Amino acid sequence: MLVLVVLGALIPLLGPAPALHGTGEADAPGTGGIALLRTVLFAALAVPVGELFAVRLARTLPGAPPALPRRWSTVANSVGFVAALGLASVVATGNLVPSHLADIDVGGLYETRDGKLALLEVNGFLAAALCSASRRPATQALPLAAVVVAEALRAHPTTEYSPLVGSGLTLVHLTCASLWVGGLPHVLRTLRLWGRAEAGAALLGRYARVALVLLVAMTATGVWSSLRRMPSGTIMEQLTDTAYGRVLLAKVVLMAGVSALALWARVRLARAADPLTASSPARAEVCVLALVVAVSGLLTALPVPIRW
Repeated sequence: MLVLVVLGALIPLLGPAPALHGTGEADAPGTGGIALLRTVLFAALAVPVGELFAVRLARTLPGAPPALPRRWSTVANSVGFVAALGLASVVATGNLVPSHLADIDVGGLYETRDGKLALLEVNGFLAAALCSASRRPATQALPLAAVVVAEALRAHPTTEYSPLVGSGLTLVHLTCASLWVGGLPHVLRTLRLWGRAEAGAALLGRYARVALVLLVAMTATGVWSSLRRMPSGTIMEQLTDTAYGRVLLAKVVLMAGVSALALWARVRLARAADPLTASSPARAEVCVLALVVAVSGLLTALPVPIRW
């Protein structure tokens, strides 16, 4: 697991060069650093969103033990705040990695759309961290929702064809991904805390049913978004001849592996003598999902081959 996590952290840093090799596309300055910051931001967003989701599932489960694992949301939101701050500094220097503090024009963030969205993400994570550390951690849902909306709008500039459609697709995709990626680790931590309680299998089964819906929604929105950026007539060519297409293809392969592991866990949950043995493929699923998050961070930092 440790090796997979380290590999996932290296993907954004090492990914741009091989992805761009032979495509004729230029490697923008700081692509690796921006990809790493986006990976951290996505992971930091998924942890508290999935935690809220998993806690709600556990608390509405009849006969469930009252004990719940320690929350990670405060730390995750704080890490997300730092990552969002780093991305905002890049926007403040004209989408270039700043070499000195004097290069950062903080006031200029208020003058551009991207700058305002970057500030919204910074403030959203800060507010979420404060809410998660308070007596009402559920209130962090509102600032986290603001971060998701800001990220969906940022991914689709106004110069794009039908940007609101693209933002809507990204909004659904990012929300479902955060619920899935962040919810599964918290469910597994809850199972470990509950031990052999029957409620553990019930919780995992309830999560699996929701995860199936999330997978369908993620697949539908992901395919639609890809077709908008790579029309059907050129998609096979772009999957191999562009950096964006190559990384997208890698993400598809990883998602196929995730789906296979999820199916394996669901079969064990339904047919095994001990339903809790489904936690083994579920743990492997978490590791592969970490790689998916890393690849997604790289994907957002690469040039998009828009051909209308």
